[in-house]
Amino acid sequence: MDYRDKRKERILNSQMKKLIKREDKFFYKKENEYIKNKILPVKEQLEEKIPKNMIETFEKAFEKGFYYVFEKGTTVIEKSYNSEKIKNEADIDEYILSKQMNNKNLSRIDKRVKKGVLINKGITAAEGTLLGILGIGIPDIPVFIGVILKTVYEICVNYGFDYKSKSEKAFILNIICASSIKTDEKILYSNEVDRIAYSIENNHDLKVDINELIESASKCLSENIVVSKVIQGIPIVGVYGGISNYRLLADISEVASIKYKKRLLSKLKNTL
Repeated sequence: MDYRDKRKERILNSQMKKLIKREDKFFYKKENEYIKNKILPVKEQLEEKIPKNMIETFEKAFEKGFYYVFEKGTTVIEKSYNSEKIKNEADIDEYILSKQMNNKNLSRIDKRVKKGVLINKGITAAEGTLLGILGIGIPDIPVFIGVILKTVYEICVNYGFDYKSKSEKAFILNIICASSIKTDEKILYSNEVDRIAYSIENNHDLKVDINELIESASKCLSENIVVSKVIQGIPIVGVYGGISNYRLLADISEVASIKYKKRLLSKLKNTL
C-alpha cells in the first residue's frame, strides 16, 4: 500500500469512527427529562381515554397503507423527485472520490443528503400539522408513508446505492424497524441492517422473507405513531400528531443516513 492509499485509509477510518459515535448516540441516547416527566404523562392520560376499537382501526389502516405504498407505490414516489439527477450526481461523486479522496468530497454528499431530508421534514411537518388542526388523521397515513420511503430512497441513491432488489428492500425495512421500534429490540434491528449490508457487499446469498419484514416494519411504525394519529383526529389538539410525524421522519432519516454512509465508506475502503 503506497502513501496515497494509506492517506485514503486514514480518512476513511476517521470518517467511520465519527459515524459510529453518531450511531451510538442515536441508539443509546437517554430520554429527555422534560419529555419523560412532562409530556409522556399527558400522552399516557390521552391514550387511556382512546377507545380500543379506534386504535385497532388506525392500526389496520396503517398496515394496509404501508403494504400498498411499499409494494405498489415506488413508481409514484419516484415521480416526486428527480432520481436520474441524483444518480448522475452520485456517479460523479464516486468518480471524484476515486481520483481524490478527502473529507471535503465526502462531506459534499452528506450536505446533499441533509438538504433533501430537510425538505422532506418540512413537507411532513406542514402536512401533518395542517391536518391535525383540521382534525384529520387517517387520510394522511399513505401520504406520510410515501414521504418516509421518498426520504429513504433519496438517501440511498445519494450514497450511490439502489433500492429495488430484494436484498436492498430488506435493508430498508430493517432500517425502518430500527428507527421506529420503541423497545431495546432496535439494537437487534440495527445489527441486522449491518449484517445485510455485509452480505450484499460480499455477494452472499441472503435469505429473507420480504412479506414478513413488511409486516414487522408496518407494526413498528404503527405502534410508534398510532396514538398520535388518533390524537391528530382531534381538532387543534391534533397538532401533536403532526409533530410526531416530524420526529419519526427525523429518526428514520438519521438511521438511513448513518447506515448508507457506512456502506459507502466500506465500499471505498475495499477499493484500496
